[in-house]
Amino acid sequence: MKKRQLIAIIAVIATGIVLGGLILTADRSAPPAGAETAGEASAMKETPGSRAGNAEPQPSAEPVIGPKGGRLLVSDGLGVELTIYETGVPPQFRVYLYENGKPAAPSAAKITVTLLRLGEPAQVYKFKSEADYLVGDHVVEEPHSFDVAVAAEWKGKMLHWKYSQAEMRVEIPDEMLKSMGIEILTAKPETIRTTLRLPGETIYNEHTIVQVVPRLPGIVTAVYRHHGQQVEKGEVLAVIESQMLADLRSQYLVAQRRLGLARTTFEREKRLWEEKITAKQDYLIAQELLNEAEIAVELASVKLRSLGVRPETISRKDNLARFEILAPIPGLITAKAIAQGQTLKEDDNIYTIADVSTVWTAVTVYPKDLAVIKVGQKVSIKATAFDVTGEGPITYITTLIGGQTRTATARVELDNKDGRWRPGMFITAELVTEEIPVAVAVDASAIQTLGDWTVVFGRYGQYFEARLLELGRSDGKLIEVLKGLHAGEHYAAGNSFAIKAELGKSGAAHE
Repeated sequence: MKKRQLIAIIAVIATGIVLGGLILTADRSAPPAGAETAGEASAMKETPGSRAGNAEPQPSAEPVIGPKGGRLLVSDGLGVELTIYETGVPPQFRVYLYENGKPAAPSAAKITVTLLRLGEPAQVYKFKSEADYLVGDHVVEEPHSFDVAVAAEWKGKMLHWKYSQAEMRVEIPDEMLKSMGIEILTAKPETIRTTLRLPGETIYNEHTIVQVVPRLPGIVTAVYRHHGQQVEKGEVLAVIESQMLADLRSQYLVAQRRLGLARTTFEREKRLWEEKITAKQDYLIAQELLNEAEIAVELASVKLRSLGVRPETISRKDNLARFEILAPIPGLITAKAIAQGQTLKEDDNIYTIADVSTVWTAVTVYPKDLAVIKVGQKVSIKATAFDVTGEGPITYITTLIGGQTRTATARVELDNKDGRWRPGMFITAELVTEEIPVAVAVDASAIQTLGDWTVVFGRYGQYFEARLLELGRSDGKLIEVLKGLHAGEHYAAGNSFAIKAELGKSGAAHE
């Protein structure tokens, strides 16, 4: 019995050794048993070291990796390894074929790959032989996020596989968008307005600056308004006493009395002549004296009115020497040269008043920009110190370039009834030099960078996915899209950086 047990044990050990040897000598290039069904996970990318791509595996099965580091799809003895090669060349599909686990010639099967991206029509790739693999007939555009359908025609059979791959894609429900500060806009045709920005400063409107002179010699008895104060038209600035004014008023009063006497005499002589009591000669003399009195009154009135004095308001009880200096326009007192007790000449500059309801901006124009600006052109003006903006036309451009600065000056007139603009403020002038219609444009706030790529995040259902862009002209607000986004597609603007942050958290970024 012991001898039989020993023989049985030896037989079992020998059988184990034989089976182990068979396993060790088996062909290791054959695909795993799990690869015999269509693949359902992400495609792999081939690099110089034949590394796997950055795909997310589906819950149903782990991706099967082939010898070249790509997705290995096997059915009925045919193995198809799909890679994306992007070293030194634009990304391209490369397909390696296997028959029963061993490398097969590229011509052994006819391969077709169809990609379906979010918001895009299907893309079909045909393949041709190159070296020991098949290469796709056009570039695999980034991002490499799509549903893949692979079809193989082999030995009279049609084999099919499907799988999905997602990268640079993140799911954000609609109800979260507002809290994240994300705004959804639509890419559409726009007009790009090429702008020119130039420095400058606000200055007084020279057409509304008035020098105030007394127009009469005299002594200052009161000063009511001072430098920096706002005044209205007709407001009393100062008071002087002038002997010349007293003489003119006296002359007017005397002329008025003579006129009254002459009118009375004329009426009496006219009545007597009409009654045939006196000679016509007396009537004519009285008429001539009346005319002379009227001329004297008119002359005295003209002299007073030229000084701003209303003759009809003169009374014998008034101080005939008192003269009120009035503001000729509403505005700001920018200079004052008068003091109480001062003796003035009739042409002394005692006040300078500027009407600041409009102001000018002196915009510096460089020689290279003179060709694109013209009189009448609308200009947007923004203060550099704080948020004040306005718009006005160019009213004048200097004809000569300054000897030292080598620049010209363009004058822009701004409405300033609310007093926002103050002379001396530094400003930036912006004017449109060209208007260019473009087929597709996006808001500048939507542009983000991922690695070396410029992207916007397209909105597709509940998903945002990066769209790599080729950009054209910009006016600072809108940017022309030459490639990467179509008119009518929705995209994220506003705080689109939040999507980039979510993308990093999800691990769906492109490696």
